Amino acid sequence: MTGVPASTTGGGGAKPAPAGKLGAGAADQASLWNVANLLTMVRLLLVPGFVVLMLQNGGYDPVWRAWAWAAFAVAMITDVFDGHLARTYNLVTDFGKIADPIADKAIMGAALVCLSALGDLPWWVTAVILVRELGITLMRFWVIRHGVIAASRGGKLKTLAQGTAVGMYVLALVDWWGTFRFWVMAVAVVLTVVTGLDYVRQAVTLRRRGLAAERAAGSPPATPGSPGKRQ
Repeated sequence: MTGVPASTTGGGGAKPAPAGKLGAGAADQASLWNVANLLTMVRLLLVPGFVVLMLQNGGYDPVWRAWAWAAFAVAMITDVFDGHLARTYNLVTDFGKIADPIADKAIMGAALVCLSALGDLPWWVTAVILVRELGITLMRFWVIRHGVIAASRGGKLKTLAQGTAVGMYVLALVDWWGTFRFWVMAVAVVLTVVTGLDYVRQAVTLRRRGLAAERAAGSPPATPGSPGKRQ
């Protein structure tokens, strides 16, 4: 979620909110307890629930794995809706900015670690995905004063591929479905690495431009006859 500054109006009172959307003042009144944040909280609460369901009866009971998949699917769906609601209705809070990415990484990380611990997924796959996700998150904070790295189309495809692949592994599919899920996960890993490298490139470029702009803004204006300037 991204921040949207509240607007005010002068003169004779607040301007009515546009039809179908909450105004910025209404967003402020919604505060922490708005529907977008509630969905994020639900996603956070689903993480321990998912782990319990996933590991029931040693982690290989297909019925419990199906329930675990349901919890994972709900978490993925709420991830789509809470961000959309926050942007559409200006339901942006500091809590949402922090909790939303944490919830995203927590449910995916829990699923990957559980799958690897049960032997269903190689540990190197879990390591590649988690290192990429945590690294990109830290990198966004590294360059945040210079600008925001927007989610790319490749990044959205990566998220879809990861969610689909992990969900298929949680279901413990067999026969030809087991082969199919392997290739879906392979696509997810490739997208994870490729988009991660692209975000690194964007971050480095953004930081360089930001530092150059800061140096230009901080340097005194050139005067005739000053050193380094050709007359």
